[in-house]
Amino acid sequence: MTRRKPNMRIMHLQLANCMFDRQMEAQLVINFLLHTQPHGAEELEVLPIIGPSYVGKSTLVAHACKVERVTDHFSEILFLQSDDFTDDELAAFSEECARKRQNHVSNSNRDIRFLVVVELVRDLNEDAWNRLYSSFKQCVPSGSKIIVTSRSNKIAKFGTAQALTLKRPSHEAYWYFFKTLTFESTDPEMHPRFTCIAMEIAKALKSSPIFAYITAHLLRDNFNVHFWCKVLAFLRGSFQKHASNSGEHPFDVLKQNRPTYFGRMDTPLEVCVLYHQYQCSTQDEVPKITVQDVVYGGVKPRGKFEVLAWRSSIPPYYSYVGTCEIQELKSAAVKRKRSMKDGTTLC
Repeated sequence: MTRRKPNMRIMHLQLANCMFDRQMEAQLVINFLLHTQPHGAEELEVLPIIGPSYVGKSTLVAHACKVERVTDHFSEILFLQSDDFTDDELAAFSEECARKRQNHVSNSNRDIRFLVVVELVRDLNEDAWNRLYSSFKQCVPSGSKIIVTSRSNKIAKFGTAQALTLKRPSHEAYWYFFKTLTFESTDPEMHPRFTCIAMEIAKALKSSPIFAYITAHLLRDNFNVHFWCKVLAFLRGSFQKHASNSGEHPFDVLKQNRPTYFGRMDTPLEVCVLYHQYQCSTQDEVPKITVQDVVYGGVKPRGKFEVLAWRSSIPPYYSYVGTCEIQELKSAAVKRKRSMKDGTTLC
């Protein structure tokens, strides 16, 4: 009996609605969220999730929060992101909690529970965490839960549950992910040359999920062998130059939020300097210029400007934005010599 191959379009839809290659971790998060403490317990349960930038911490939490049993279990899911959580921020959060809590008391007879997702941008010392935790205890209902995410292992001590550490996916898993994003409804086996090029591009991207979305979108919009070869040659050349100059892959530099110089595919005498990257919420206005426009296109704004790297399709629908500047190669070379002293790098 001939086994029927799954339709690539269906696989892409499944990929968008599940936690790719994180099923075990997602189940651990769901189990934590649905676990019920003994009646009368006053301690707020806390799950720390640790991992490097762009490894998928926010995505993992967002997928867990989409599960129907989780949405039924919690009355509200609140997302917080800050550098240090000032008194004004905590006061505003407490007021919001009080308002939402009162609305649920008035409109529902069921138990009220909140899930608070805290994304730490920087390290938080123990005193600051205790102040934050105390604020939560005062304003959220009994039975509520906290998930805190960070790049630092130091947050493990804040948890009441064992910390969950995320690592980069294996090359095989990342290749499947990238292939599915790139080809969508097209069967890769029908295009062996494209598949071979895409596999080499995936190797160059070093398991970065955000750059998988960015590059796959670019390749889908330009389904041409010569263009794909051009992208591959550009990436290899840029990354090799970066390694010879600094010994680091550019994505490793981006994880540390350090300024990085990227080449421009169609204008080799110019570079794009990426100074800073951050997340925006759905309420924030995002730039119309994309990373693809700058690195692979002919867009050349003056001075420093912001670019949209990627927009998530799952709650809380973060957009990833960076601050850029285009420089001529000669001036960039001078700045590179200075930047080597400061820890910045040239790609």
